[in-house]
Amino acid sequence: MLKKLVFFFVFFIFSCPLFAQNPNDEEKKVFIDNLLSKMTIKEKVGQLRLISVGGDLTLDKVLDQIEAGEIGGIFNTVVEPDLSRMQERALKSPNKIPVYFGFDIVHGHRTVFPINLGLAATWDRNAFAKVAEVSADEATSDGLNVTWAPMVDITRDPRWGRVSEGFGEDPYLASEAGRIFVEKMQKQSLADKKSLVTTVKHFALYGAVEAGREYNSTDMSERKMFQEYLVPYKAAIDAGSRAVMVALVSVNGIPATANHWLLTDVLRNQWHFDGVVVSDHGAIRELINHGVATDAKDAVRIAIKAGIDVSMNDEYFLQFLPELVDEGAISEDLINQACRHVLELKYDMGLFKNPHRNLDPNFDIETMFANDRLHRTEARDVARRSIVLLKNENNLLPLDKNKKIAVIGPLADSKRDILGSWSGAGRANLAVTPLQGIKNAIANPKLVSYAWGANLSDDPNLDKFLNLYGESSKFDKRPANKMIAEAVAQAKKSDVVVVFVGEAQGMAHESSSRTDLNLQASQKRLIKALKATGKPLIIALMNGRPLTVKEEYQQADAMLETWFLGTEGGNAVADVLFGDYNPSAKLPMSFPDNVGQIPVYYSHLKTGRPHGTVNMGKYTTSYFDSPNEPLFPFGFGLSYTDFTIDFSLSKTEMSPNGEIEVIANVENTGEREGSQVVQFYLQDVTASVSRPVKELIGFESITLKPHEKGQVKFVIKYDMLKFWNDKMQYVAEPGKFNVFVGADSTTKDKQTFTLLDN
Repeated sequence: MLKKLVFFFVFFIFSCPLFAQNPNDEEKKVFIDNLLSKMTIKEKVGQLRLISVGGDLTLDKVLDQIEAGEIGGIFNTVVEPDLSRMQERALKSPNKIPVYFGFDIVHGHRTVFPINLGLAATWDRNAFAKVAEVSADEATSDGLNVTWAPMVDITRDPRWGRVSEGFGEDPYLASEAGRIFVEKMQKQSLADKKSLVTTVKHFALYGAVEAGREYNSTDMSERKMFQEYLVPYKAAIDAGSRAVMVALVSVNGIPATANHWLLTDVLRNQWHFDGVVVSDHGAIRELINHGVATDAKDAVRIAIKAGIDVSMNDEYFLQFLPELVDEGAISEDLINQACRHVLELKYDMGLFKNPHRNLDPNFDIETMFANDRLHRTEARDVARRSIVLLKNENNLLPLDKNKKIAVIGPLADSKRDILGSWSGAGRANLAVTPLQGIKNAIANPKLVSYAWGANLSDDPNLDKFLNLYGESSKFDKRPANKMIAEAVAQAKKSDVVVVFVGEAQGMAHESSSRTDLNLQASQKRLIKALKATGKPLIIALMNGRPLTVKEEYQQADAMLETWFLGTEGGNAVADVLFGDYNPSAKLPMSFPDNVGQIPVYYSHLKTGRPHGTVNMGKYTTSYFDSPNEPLFPFGFGLSYTDFTIDFSLSKTEMSPNGEIEVIANVENTGEREGSQVVQFYLQDVTASVSRPVKELIGFESITLKPHEKGQVKFVIKYDMLKFWNDKMQYVAEPGKFNVFVGADSTTKDKQTFTLLDN
């Protein structure tokens, strides 16, 4: 009897997690099964429709469709009392199924943080986490449930406008950012009132569009896909992202929205994703343009069979899905499966129990944007961590606050541009421009003078293009020589010149591809004139992509990459200019020397005739009219102090079940406290397929006082050595590996270890 009691007690203890979890899962299944059994086919299809209010689809029409059970979710509405009215009407629908509310919260909500490319430049996991947490906090406070983020497309072609939304060229860095966004936005439970459901996008390979041209096709080997481009999506899904948005492009000839292999074989079957798959805006009707669907009805059939659950900006699901089921072209089970994914998400968010969570019909937009509700301290800190110091000749920076400073340029006082693209819930009037930030930082603002200097471009058509984004871009109609003369006059009266040049936010946006990455001619003339004054010249770039700035780099005494920094951008720039913050950011994407090099990225494959090989003459993989190397390599960034790094391995052999510790010794050899991002790279020396010359496998930051020494430790594990081999198996092969540790991707300091066979 005692043995039986002991056995039962042990069984009970070890079974508790099952007893705690399974009833909840079973409860959800019973609830949704019961709900599905009561829903008509139109109501089921209604849950698959994601609608935006606007145009012919007025708010009144949307409210009526919601009450009829014909809409499952709303996007692009963040205004009360409209959200509450929609939810109230949903609770009058036949089965009282609540709607969810989504919005593009890409780099902040009310408080706008640096664009993601700038955020990636922090190489700071805490910064990633802070942006995600604040974004979720603000968005859920406004009644939102879902965001169409993070965007984790690998981007190696800066001609593509949407590189501004991503985390750069490297799979590991992008994966870390995406993983942290998912974890910190969604929280441990979707029922958490501050949980914001993430939608990792754009699945897949959107960042690899041919020629960097928006909405173009993508063609790529399966190995390159799985080894590099699919890695960040997988990381975000493994982190628990409950939704995926599908890319607008074709993948190896099949549009992603119609790609059963991508959406079902890979996403569902291989990766075991059980969340909601959302089409991008209007993507289903575009299957006709792609040439894979004969008409709208055919497009709907193809998309739902491929694995699309929810149609964004739906026009056709309600019109054709019930008809397709009646005709036997698709089964109702397919509709039930898609509907179940949506209902499960709503259940897990707690919407059935609390449909009005975080909704407040009395919460007006002015309260939303009250200054004391903005997270300005966090925004300023992340923004200054994003600024990359590219050049600092003769230690011109940091500046003395008692010097006369001429602030010049068409971007120096632009509140709209400093917010960057995809900042729709932010307010430009609350943003701090560089000019204002510089004035804020010094005791005597009269030491600061300002001149427009030049239009962003000489081309008025560019101005018209930018205004398509609602930007209200300024175009000064004065003669160009008069604007430059005014700027030169201010420069001559000053001790130092800071010129802000680059792009308007609309130039680094969806559907803003470029073939020329140079600064506009108007800006080049301005810089040349300012240089001719003989005054120390600081060039501050504001842009959403790598630009080709070789000439400007040569002209500058100091150069900063400031991206689009968000609400507190101007104060952050001033912090760095005056040394109140010592820059430590590193580039997340290589800056090409010229457009002809593109794509240029650090982790390219080895070749049979490598560039720079001794005694190989001209027959190497080289240009005869250009260097192979980028102007600024991946991982590059300077500081107001200097560091030395050396490292060692804990052993030179590693078994499959073992690991190796890498110990990096870092010393601050300068006279200022500063932070260094120590970067760990790996090279597989010999393998069954050609492997990259170097791959990032880790990074850690260390802050040291002047002449202080410290250590950064990193552990190499067996799984880090795996790759997709010649048989498309994910394995690690025995042999030699080189480990590189340094301050950027060009480091040549290496140690070697051998992976032993089993």
